[in-house]
Amino acid sequence: MKNRMENPRPQTAIAAAILAVAIIVGTLVIAEALYKARALGNTVAVTGSAERIIQSDTIKWTGSFSRNVDPTGLKGGSEQMNADLKLVQDYLKAKGVQDSEIKLQPVTVTAVCASQNNVMYDKNGNQLCSGNNLSGYSLQQSFTVESDNVDQVGKIAQAATNDLIAQGVTFTSNPPEYYYNKLADLKMDMITQATKNAKDRADRIIQTTGGKIGGVQSAGTGVFQVTQVNSTEVSDYGTYDTTTPEKKVTAIVRVSFLLK
Repeated sequence: MKNRMENPRPQTAIAAAILAVAIIVGTLVIAEALYKARALGNTVAVTGSAERIIQSDTIKWTGSFSRNVDPTGLKGGSEQMNADLKLVQDYLKAKGVQDSEIKLQPVTVTAVCASQNNVMYDKNGNQLCSGNNLSGYSLQQSFTVESDNVDQVGKIAQAATNDLIAQGVTFTSNPPEYYYNKLADLKMDMITQATKNAKDRADRIIQTTGGKIGGVQSAGTGVFQVTQVNSTEVSDYGTYDTTTPEKKVTAIVRVSFLLK
């Protein structure tokens, strides 16, 4: 009888020890949760923004001219293309475009088929005509003007098609593209402005509570949006409009401030 009465004691001690450990662990978990909740309650997260209207400092404009010839007219077509090139170059120079701003592409020659049903392509993607269905060739040469004379080249691009067609050139003009080359420097300035805007917003948010803004806990920048002035276009990956010389640049920052 005596042995039976003494045996439960070790089991009771083990159970008590397990209970004590569970209480300690539970207390630590609760304390950590309370600490995190308190830490989150001591910050305020806001989004700041800055906008700037800029004028493009670079224009890129492409155009091309072409001639169509019969199957035996490549030599004459080449001579016509050389004459057209001189007319185009003389026109651009007369309008104030410098030689260094003009980049010429090689002349391309494309087979013209009597029917689209006869069109084939070689391994390089060049168009061919099957059988005896070749009706002629199309010769084309492209050029690019890249300049910091934005207004001047923009006006040339608008007038060139009519002016050169009047001289007998089959001319095609593409819409100019407008760029701003100092965007990297502008970004740094705008991030500073957007961060200041974020702090001003945080100050207004906690004014009614009597609190004060402390240091920055974390900060991150969003993508930059370069859009037309009156555009509402945005993109998760950022956007860069090249269709207009005047642009709106928007910078976004997200900042978490500690509260005093």
